[in-house]
Amino acid sequence: MNPGTLNRLISRRLKHIAVLSLLLSLSMAVPVPAAMNCELNYPASDVSRLFPESTGYKTSYFSFSKYGGEPLLRKIEARLGNVPALYAPLNVPYTLYDIYKGDRKVGYIHGVNQKGQYGVLEVFVSLDMNGMIKAFYIQRIAGQWAKKFTSPQFGRQFVGLTLKDFEQYDTVKCKGSGKVAAIVNPVPKAETDFYGLLRAVKKNLIIMDEFFYSTDKVKS
Repeated sequence: MNPGTLNRLISRRLKHIAVLSLLLSLSMAVPVPAAMNCELNYPASDVSRLFPESTGYKTSYFSFSKYGGEPLLRKIEARLGNVPALYAPLNVPYTLYDIYKGDRKVGYIHGVNQKGQYGVLEVFVSLDMNGMIKAFYIQRIAGQWAKKFTSPQFGRQFVGLTLKDFEQYDTVKCKGSGKVAAIVNPVPKAETDFYGLLRAVKKNLIIMDEFFYSTDKVKS
């Protein structure tokens, strides 16, 4: 290789390294966005699908740091079987969709994150004003069997269930009785995702109960 060709190759390589260094420095300089809990990707269409009789919705936020703090978190963890309840810090706001029919509030849509077999599960439920599940929606799940879990057949098994039903099922020991125990796993070998989905729904219902449904709920 003659000296001229070698110099050109070295020059190109040095330019390439310089560009990579610049991109790395820029990425480190950009602030990392604040963590946020589960949000619907397409709220307008998702709300209409998950709560067909709705005519509108309002988005609101709540967090443990604002209401209840660590004592409330520990209470929720106890109700879940004394295991960590959150997938985010105490100060991370939860996104809530207040659902309206005309001027009357008729329910909520709320989602939580939960660890799955191949990453985060994003699980939403729509609830009427009594806390009964009207619709079940998995916004995010990875794996070759994802379509089995996001199928209407699987989701319909959650419709009509309430926190009382989930209180009869231990999502830590993965056993119990009643309607939740009767939910059929469409992929028996995907137990991590199946039990993760059950835990996500129970966690969702308990959080909603503590913040909005219980008689001593925190007033905003």
